[in-house]
Amino acid sequence: MADAVSLSLLDEFAAAWNRHDTDVILSMMTEDCVFEASRGPDVKGTIYTGQAEVRRGIEEVFSTFPDARWNEPRHFIAGDRGVSEWVFTATGIDGALVEVQGCDVFTFRDGKVAVKNSYRKQRAA
Repeated sequence: MADAVSLSLLDEFAAAWNRHDTDVILSMMTEDCVFEASRGPDVKGTIYTGQAEVRRGIEEVFSTFPDARWNEPRHFIAGDRGVSEWVFTATGIDGALVEVQGCDVFTFRDGKVAVKNSYRKQRAA
């Protein structure tokens, strides 16, 4: 039963990202949530911690890629961890088209996403 609930949560979470619905995304995350973005100046990308910072990180993704989509998400769960695989498609604000495979590695707590650690492939120019 726990796996079914978690898989359902990940389906809803992915759908909220594809709708660009920041409020719904954050409602599925813990108060002290962490979003490790795939882009950023550090080896781990940019790390956003807490609801306010994670909101800022999510909104940066949506403003950088106004038509971003995470296509054909597939999920699996192992205990309090989970993974979603997807193909990211978007047009950057510079007009560049992006199409890459990626995944999110999750940590769950109390039925919500505590950590969303995002990875995606990088195509050569």
